[in-house]
Amino acid sequence: MSFKLPKSNEKISWTKHVKEKMKFYQLSERRLKRLLRNPKRIEKGIVPRTIAIMQPAGTKKHPTEIWLMYQKIGKKIRIITAWRYPGISPIREAPPVPKNILKYLWKLKI
Repeated sequence: MSFKLPKSNEKISWTKHVKEKMKFYQLSERRLKRLLRNPKRIEKGIVPRTIAIMQPAGTKKHPTEIWLMYQKIGKKIRIITAWRYPGISPIREAPPVPKNILKYLWKLKI
């Protein structure tokens, strides 16, 4: 799997699910686009043909991470889901996906 970052001219589509998660985790479209263009960490997504990326957020006292899972389809980027991880996730392990998002992802036919 290639971990090439999306180009600025690639079109982005947002699933209904990610829009719901953006409201739940108080994440803006602008914030997720910034994460898409400049991730701190890139991992293979837990769903086939997806990429999971992360940027640290929060404070030193209360660190969090913002994760985003996407799929490249030709010249388009399909944002599948996003979430906020409390704390700092283990490096070189599968992305720490919340159970409610896992249930949704396994229903997808990607």
